[in-house]
Amino acid sequence: MSLCFPAIPTLYGNDPEAKRAEIKAYFLHCYRRYESLFETIADNKGYYLRADPLRHPLIFYYGHTAVFYINKLKLAGLIEHRLDPALESIFAVGVDEMSWDDLDERHYDWPSVDETRRYRRKVEEIVLSLIDTMPLGLPIGWESPWWVILMGIEHENIHLETSSVLIRQLPLEVLCTPYVWKPRIDDTKPPENRLLVVPGGTVVLGKARDADRYGWDNEYGRFEAYIPEFRASRYLVSNAEYMAFVEADGYANARFWSEEGNAWRAYEKARMPRFWRKKKDGWYLRLMTCEIPMPMSWPVEVNCHEAEAFCRWKSATTGKKLHLPTEEEYARLAEHCGVPNDTQREDFAANVALKYTPSSVPVDRFAHGDFYDVAGNVWQWTSTPIYPFEGFAVHPIYDDFSVPTFDDKHNIIKGGSWISCGNEALRESRYAFRRHFYQHAGFRYVESRYEHKGAGMSYMQDEVVAQYCHFAWRENRFGIPNFPEACAKRAITYMGERPMRKALDVGCATGRSSFELARRFDEVTGIDFSTRFIKEAQRLKESGVLRYAVPEEGEIMSYHEVRLNKFGLEHASKKVNFWQADACNLKPIFSGYDLVLAANLIDRLYDPRKFLESMASRIVRGGLLIVVSPYSWSERFTPKEKWLGGYKRDGENVTTLEGMREILQNDFRLLETCDIEFVLQETARKHQHTVSEMSVWERR
Repeated sequence: MSLCFPAIPTLYGNDPEAKRAEIKAYFLHCYRRYESLFETIADNKGYYLRADPLRHPLIFYYGHTAVFYINKLKLAGLIEHRLDPALESIFAVGVDEMSWDDLDERHYDWPSVDETRRYRRKVEEIVLSLIDTMPLGLPIGWESPWWVILMGIEHENIHLETSSVLIRQLPLEVLCTPYVWKPRIDDTKPPENRLLVVPGGTVVLGKARDADRYGWDNEYGRFEAYIPEFRASRYLVSNAEYMAFVEADGYANARFWSEEGNAWRAYEKARMPRFWRKKKDGWYLRLMTCEIPMPMSWPVEVNCHEAEAFCRWKSATTGKKLHLPTEEEYARLAEHCGVPNDTQREDFAANVALKYTPSSVPVDRFAHGDFYDVAGNVWQWTSTPIYPFEGFAVHPIYDDFSVPTFDDKHNIIKGGSWISCGNEALRESRYAFRRHFYQHAGFRYVESRYEHKGAGMSYMQDEVVAQYCHFAWRENRFGIPNFPEACAKRAITYMGERPMRKALDVGCATGRSSFELARRFDEVTGIDFSTRFIKEAQRLKESGVLRYAVPEEGEIMSYHEVRLNKFGLEHASKKVNFWQADACNLKPIFSGYDLVLAANLIDRLYDPRKFLESMASRIVRGGLLIVVSPYSWSERFTPKEKWLGGYKRDGENVTTLEGMREILQNDFRLLETCDIEFVLQETARKHQHTVSEMSVWERR
């Protein structure tokens, strides 16, 4: 197949059937091109090697993008049933290396390559069937089911690139080079880099809601700033220019590195960029499937720490104050050079979207005005940690795409690389990676007096997350005990003399009940479907502090701070771990519990029966399952045929407690029920008062 990438579809048009055909062709090309990338793995054992210690083996990424379609299509209500729950649990999450990710290889029984390939074929059939049959209205907006299809395609485009980086780290003996992935090796005399003036001007970042191309949630909103005149390097930093830093022992000099960079340098024992090789006969560069003599004219590929260290060294040796550009300085440079939004346009020459070769090329190959490679060749690190623009909103079908990166630990990269396709090839796209992360990324440096003032906006402006923080950590004004604390205390009371070794808190939200259980339990695991909630629980565990704002009246906000030590929970927090997980499709490792607490969860699950039926295998004999719920069933969350109660059967009322008893009676006995009230604040003068029922079940 041809690697040349088709244009990303516009969201507008006058002919729905023509748009349907366009999206179908786009899906097929992306899906099959992604599979062609894995044809570079000649030996199947390569799928199961850990190319990077902080990432899953390649078999995960081969299956992950297909599972993503099923997960999102089901969440959007476009399909009724899962295809393979076991595979969809294994391949669901674990993409970005976070402290709460499960990266212990013993936890996974990876499927075979053939099994995964068959799964991908079935997913392809499902997506094609939807494309062929779903009604299509134009333009396509966030609420359209077609947005979910485009989301799956662009998600796979991201993993085309990230997977190519991991393949680049596999041993050469397990790889081959199919013709379509064979790079054209082209090296020239490296040009001497110099600084050129970029005129000052106002930049406006962020795309409008009616933009004509698909975008990720972090791209929407608005940020405006005036950028004074500055100077930027004409070329990307080449291997030759970076070599001077390496040969000057820049990797051994701690003063050129940030505190975080020094920690990474010590951990990695880094002495050169990851893909450089020094041999007896000279320097070599590791490409995706081969090694070649070092092409000195190609852009260097480094992580953000290395790029920043080079800038400090260059500043020290030149007397200039050089640094990485901010996101908005990059935008000003791109505007000055006339870089279009869609950089893969036929009339724009850049090494992007596999238009030329599956590798880098010399840094003086593609001119953009007086500069080169303003877009394409390799991504360019910026000094800007990613943050939400004003007007940012989370897309409900993918609430954890951007949110986990709003932590001041992920820096924005701009411009795209030779393999950046679809949304990645749009100038307005915003991707961010941890500063120690390797992508096909390099950098250029600037000399400027501009200071970025946009970052640092807390995601706690998210009203839903803030509301649940308030619910979990404040005392309400009506004298009703704090709900998650009350649930945990009663659960501990019901445990009596039973062992309190392990507890599972399902639907833990921002973590209060998990921390409270850890006062008595040796180990507590808190899980929630929403990464937005888990992120805040993990933030509190790590820092001991959580800050949030809640609406008081209209635009008037009140600001709050939670400190674990004020609740006497600083020591208990060390016994708590948080995971993002689907309660209806939990991994087998979630087992062996003395207590499972599911508070205000059961009537929000898409398959509550499946959740309850799995409890016997997760709770030890004599252990407790405690379910707390107001039984407020709604088809918004649970298909009516899956309600456990709240309906009539044969003319008789069926309550949820009766429904749970039918499911649990063979493995559990009901010990007791009681009521627990709670109050949820919406504004200072609007509250919801609810009474939940707590039912306590003992494992037989």
